Amino acid sequence: MAHTTVRKREPTKEDALEVLFVDDDAAQREMYRRRLEREGYSVRLADSADAAANQVREKAPEVVVLDIAMPGRDGLSCLQELLDIEPAMPVIINTAYPSYTDNFLSWVADEYVEKSSDPGPLLTAIKRAVANDW
Repeated sequence: MAHTTVRKREPTKEDALEVLFVDDDAAQREMYRRRLEREGYSVRLADSADAAANQVREKAPEVVVLDIAMPGRDGLSCLQELLDIEPAMPVIINTAYPSYTDNFLSWVADEYVEKSSDPGPLLTAIKRAVANDW
């Protein structure tokens, strides 16, 4: 009997789960974009709450990572709008301000991660969020 080798197809960009990363800090957006892409995610970026809402209206990603403290409209007001557009879409708050955990508006987020130099907690939160298969 002949042995047939089955080759696994390498995942393509089209196979990658899509993350929308929202932060007003360009350096943060770029750092996380590179890290998330190395982890196999497709990444879209938004620099404001309004830009994030527009992108979700056009095409909802598998998960949104959302900063809170941004010029203009903050992430908490955006959070409610994103969930109005796509109620089952996971949203992870990623902020440098732990005091927002006391704000009841943040409680509807799937995860709350404090920004740090270690991207591990955010990566873990993203994996948990997309594993729930909304």
